[in-house]
Amino acid sequence: MNQTSKSAVQKKIELVKVNRGVYWVSIPQANLRILCGCPADTVKHLRKRGLVDEQERDGKKYESGPNAILLSDVLLQNGLLSNLAEFPLLQMLYSQGMFIPNHPNNTGEKPLLMGTQAQIQAQLEYFYRGNYGLISKEEIMATGISEALADHLMHIKLRFAFGQMKPSNQLVDQLPIPDQAVEIRKGAFIHRKDTNIYEIKFQEETVVIDLNLRPKESYEPPYYLGFHKLPREYFSIVHTGEGDAWDVNRPCMASIVMFQGKIYLIDAGPDLLTSLTALGVSINEVAGIFNTHAHDDHFAGLTSFVRSDHRIKYFATPFVRASVAKKLCALMSLEEPCFYRFFDVHDLTLDQWNNIEGMEVLPVLSPHPVETNVFYFRTFWGDRYRTYGHLADVSSFRVLENSIYPDNGQGENAHLLAKIKNDYLRPADLKKIDIGGGMIHGEAIDFSQDTTPKMLLAHLSRPLTPEEKQIGSFAPFGSVDSLIETHCDFLRTSAYDYLKFYFPNLPDYEIYALLNCPMVVMNAGDTLFRSGNRYTHAYLLLTGAVELVYPDTGIENYLSAGSLVGFYIDDHDITAKATCQTSCYVTALRIPVEMYLALIKRYELVEEFNHLENDVVFLSNTWLFCENISLPVYIRLAQKGIYRKYLRGEHFSLHHSTELHLLKSGKAALLSPDGAVLENLKWGDFFGPELSFSEQDQVLEIFFLEDTEVYQLPIDLVFNIPIVYWKIREIAGKRFSFLKH
Repeated sequence: MNQTSKSAVQKKIELVKVNRGVYWVSIPQANLRILCGCPADTVKHLRKRGLVDEQERDGKKYESGPNAILLSDVLLQNGLLSNLAEFPLLQMLYSQGMFIPNHPNNTGEKPLLMGTQAQIQAQLEYFYRGNYGLISKEEIMATGISEALADHLMHIKLRFAFGQMKPSNQLVDQLPIPDQAVEIRKGAFIHRKDTNIYEIKFQEETVVIDLNLRPKESYEPPYYLGFHKLPREYFSIVHTGEGDAWDVNRPCMASIVMFQGKIYLIDAGPDLLTSLTALGVSINEVAGIFNTHAHDDHFAGLTSFVRSDHRIKYFATPFVRASVAKKLCALMSLEEPCFYRFFDVHDLTLDQWNNIEGMEVLPVLSPHPVETNVFYFRTFWGDRYRTYGHLADVSSFRVLENSIYPDNGQGENAHLLAKIKNDYLRPADLKKIDIGGGMIHGEAIDFSQDTTPKMLLAHLSRPLTPEEKQIGSFAPFGSVDSLIETHCDFLRTSAYDYLKFYFPNLPDYEIYALLNCPMVVMNAGDTLFRSGNRYTHAYLLLTGAVELVYPDTGIENYLSAGSLVGFYIDDHDITAKATCQTSCYVTALRIPVEMYLALIKRYELVEEFNHLENDVVFLSNTWLFCENISLPVYIRLAQKGIYRKYLRGEHFSLHHSTELHLLKSGKAALLSPDGAVLENLKWGDFFGPELSFSEQDQVLEIFFLEDTEVYQLPIDLVFNIPIVYWKIREIAGKRFSFLKH
């Protein structure tokens, strides 16, 4: 044996990089396989690396995989969730067999969660809600539904839970990691060296794990989706996911419903932004989301909207909405009312057609371990309704008959069972159906007599069998089924609305002149203009997004649909300060720069636009407003902002403050009720809205250390921007934490 082979044999700790900020540490002698970091779709990455594979023992097939998880110290990095332990834990408990009775891997040892006490507790509560949803009849009835329906939902979830809802700490062991080294198991130790940096030691060997993402770094998705040009249609279905939580090649089951050019998501699974970017859709183009239930493969992408610049419309039945809200807030360690700060909630009535701006939506109950509704969407055209059914997640008739309603031949259960089957088999023009099988998913055979002309079979990680192909087919990512042909130019209509926003006082004939400019489609990676070159055109983005890269600072700004690239151009600002490239397929209205300059001079807009530019540049460079905010939102803020000057030594109470104050120049001190300095404030720092987050009537005071200029914005306006609300809440929490100590 050569020296290299001998060294490999003697190695006691195996370290494998799985993804950015995600590692695998294996210590065979301690029977430890640690997943370090668990962002979205981590199990798929483990499968691709061969760290999860199929094995067989005692005649039973099962999977290998981790038996411990090291959580990130911080939940969010660069706007992405770093801790989503639900599916890694489910893989251990069920796919590996650690929780299955009489399974060779059920040795009494539980999966292990390691990390800070706060993150462990948040993950346990989120996992509990992910397993069971609403956990009592009282919680269900608090959503406003009848006692009979609440009893029915409790019956369903207890059947799936085999009669008992187990607290997460009965399923998962926990190891909070203090500042000193602690033993994991069997002589293996872990020591936190710094935030998200850990040393793992076994005997004489050590490895160092760094779970931090670098600035602007993101977690890589497990699959490549390419780039697709998405037409804006009257009524069509865009297929954005056919897989499940284990499918390494496809996103989880999801769809886009496009109605009158508007984009509505059905569910928000992991790597949502990857899917939208591949389709040339920016987050600002999403009109709303219809949510079926709270499992991570349909839920994890919701946090993308928590860090957006507007409250997206959220559609679900009240019991699904409550289940999702409790799980999301548990994950993020928030109070439940915060959910309504992040989303514009619209409750749907179960078993009724709900009119959503001309599109009708029917939610019906689907038995599942958590509260679930499947959806039918329809609109009238010609001589009949055109209908799409999105059946995620469903239960097989076998499970319904044998486990959920075992006495299906008599009594109320017979009626409930018949209704669910009829709801699943409701005729439509197009259906997408969960056929994942097992105990909690559907089976294709149940739809063999369905009269729907086209059925797509989804929510699985394997190819369709020949028998399944007799019933339905599959849809590639980005494919479109058009249910009503389009004869309208919805993008021109959007362009008109955007132009009226930027130029509210211009007569319509000037707007129509701009609308007559060519609409261009650009490929992903196209360059609109380069830094240092003279502008030749302004671009009104109608779909997709672009990046502005500033060569001197390296700053990268992201502009989405609705942005007017070149809004500030004038005779003194005709040279591009940044290079602009498309991030995906982009459709834009291309306006010649001479035409644009003539327009703003003709209506004497140069001074007004310069004023807006100064305010927008200031806001976009502050920590509070620097992320994920579109140009229209910046302009709305700038239109409401005012400057105030304070002299050195001035001070005032923040009691009943109705403004957010940003320091434009000077310095100030934030004082506690007894006059102690909580924080020294400088350029770009803020004060004012802290008391909105105080549990007690505590009065803070601001004291100006030198002559200071402050930029004021109405709190109500600022709080309607989810990402800004999230940041203010974070800082307010830290300030009151200092106050307590």
